[in-house]
Amino acid sequence: MTTIFLTILMNTAFLGTTLSGYEVGSKAADFNLMNITGKTVSLSDFPDAKGFIVIFTCNHCPYAQAYQDRIISIDQAYKQKGYPVIAINSNNPVNDPRDSYENMIVRAKEKGFTFPYLVDVDQKVLVKYGAKYTPTVFLLRKENNGNMIVKYIGAIDDNYSDADAVRTHYLRDAVDALLTGREPQPNFTKAIGCNIPYNDTAQK
Repeated sequence: MTTIFLTILMNTAFLGTTLSGYEVGSKAADFNLMNITGKTVSLSDFPDAKGFIVIFTCNHCPYAQAYQDRIISIDQAYKQKGYPVIAINSNNPVNDPRDSYENMIVRAKEKGFTFPYLVDVDQKVLVKYGAKYTPTVFLLRKENNGNMIVKYIGAIDDNYSDADAVRTHYLRDAVDALLTGREPQPNFTKAIGCNIPYNDTAQK
């Protein structure tokens, strides 16, 4: 327990502002990343989607692990309403082998992921979005012109350690707002999690 606690302390940080990458209101570009199925996935593969719940996550982070069941539940609740989850792992397995593509496949099978779990090997998508911690959410809405606009950035809810003790479901509330024609309030929250180490070749 002591080792886990120290790991959490060393890796924990709060996302107060996006130092780079997308902000609320930004136009999000499409991407083409490898899924755990061996096939690539792009946002354009979902022509009927009203938007997307893009979540930067990984295997090893205790915060990411704590949210996996909740992410599955969110995907099941909202993909039929037009907002599927797209999970992206941008962590370099050199830093932690538990984040390797092979281990992504294992973890997804163990947990029964219902959503694409994509690997961002060169971190090009990570740099565009500007995520700093796992997990961090970017909620996108498709506009009438087809553009994907960022409508919410931040945390999934207000209690990573105990799903039963959550008081505010930030992400669910944000998606529900979009589904009823409203803007998410708040549209930005502090994401808490483990640092995503940027590769030396990635432009932060």
